[in-house]
Amino acid sequence: MADNFDLKYEEFRNYFNCKLDKSLEEISTVPQVLGDSMKYSLKLGGKRIRPVLMYSVGEVLGVEKQKLTPFACALEFIHTYSLIHDDLPEMDNDDFRRGKPSNHKVYGAANAVLAGDGLLNTAYSILLGECFKGNEYISAAKFICDAAGIYGMIAGQSADILHEKDENPDEDTLNYIYENKTAKLLIAAVTVPSVLKGGAYYSELKEFGRKLGYLFQLTDDILDACGSFDKLGKTTGKDEAEDKLTAVKLYGIDGCKLRVDVVGDDCHKILDGLQGDVQFLHDLVNFVKSRLN
Repeated sequence: MADNFDLKYEEFRNYFNCKLDKSLEEISTVPQVLGDSMKYSLKLGGKRIRPVLMYSVGEVLGVEKQKLTPFACALEFIHTYSLIHDDLPEMDNDDFRRGKPSNHKVYGAANAVLAGDGLLNTAYSILLGECFKGNEYISAAKFICDAAGIYGMIAGQSADILHEKDENPDEDTLNYIYENKTAKLLIAAVTVPSVLKGGAYYSELKEFGRKLGYLFQLTDDILDACGSFDKLGKTTGKDEAEDKLTAVKLYGIDGCKLRVDVVGDDCHKILDGLQGDVQFLHDLVNFVKSRLN
């Protein structure tokens, strides 16, 4: 089972990386440093979990990868811009990303800000280009924009900063941060194929993305507390050092691990209600539960 999952994951990831490389060949900027800094962070690699999710749900629903690829690229551009800005000294202040120097350590803070801005604007340009193809493309593009914006990821990031060092941290605030900062882009990844397929399993997939995002952030918090730089490729122990509001702070390690099992089971139950071959998605849930990076 694991071998089949690994092979299929790599198939999706390699397909996406090939399409991403072709799209990056079309980016030529003046000054060149702008394009170089954008490409640097995009090509650092990573799990590409959002494109993989989009393709795998598309396969279940019968939506071709080619049709999904512009949306997958836009989503990865947005995710990458958020990582560049997250690593800045004014935000999470991390010198490493995926085992390599963060964008601002290579190109400077000002260029890193502009690289993030460039990625976000390019993502929106890609999405606008898709809107000429029909109403479902407009709906899919808007879904991603809303997930990335002030009612999604940015709101979650703002709340994350606002509630650092809260003397009385509460579960509702933590859930809000998790749902917006992390889950919204994962919700977009699994919902866009549904939108392009006329809304097939829309509510189920939206809830699946929300639960998977919560699961992903739970494991992220555990890894920050218990993981290693060699595995993660970024500094560990920062959440505790900065007294950030995390699941580990609220529930402790054992409480987090218990919630990982519960939320993972919730994800599996949602998938059981879908028709089609969802085994890869089941395996992906287990991959997120047991991930080491």
